[in-house]
Amino acid sequence: MILRLLNPQGMAGLAASLALGLLLLLSRAETRHWKKQSGQFEQLYREGETALARTVANYRAAAGAARAADQANAERAAAAQRAINERTRDAFEKRIADARAAARRLRAAAAPADPGGGGSPPLPGLPPSAAGAAEAAGEDRFPPSDALTATEQAIQLDELIKWVKAQAKVDNNAAPVATPAGD
Repeated sequence: MILRLLNPQGMAGLAASLALGLLLLLSRAETRHWKKQSGQFEQLYREGETALARTVANYRAAAGAARAADQANAERAAAAQRAINERTRDAFEKRIADARAAARRLRAAAAPADPGGGGSPPLPGLPPSAAGAAEAAGEDRFPPSDALTATEQAIQLDELIKWVKAQAKVDNNAAPVATPAGD
């Protein structure tokens, strides 16, 4: 019986069977190898997806924190600018009121004495030589109403310069000042 298998056809069949068996073993080994590789690739893919999701979450959290910091900084800068505006307005109004009061005092001092007063003797007037000297000294000056206007405009410009300098010192990009917990 073995002799019948040893003929050329039997040997070819035996060789073909051995080759097919060897190919079957190789294909099973390859299948195991690629299943193992596939599992590793799937694990790497999932790790990459997890890392990407974490990165996206971190960027979103950082963007939210940056927006909150920008909002707080904008509010801080706006509050500083409002405070500068109020201080400048108050100083301007006080200086204008002082200038107007001084102008009223000067006008009252320069007004002639009322000769028809209520029984008190009239004040003596200035001698003509003294009045002429005062007129000569004041002849190149503004009239009182124009002098007040010029003073008011000078105060306005001075306060505007102070306001611009103060506004320029406000740092719009500064980090907000942290306050201790419990304040």
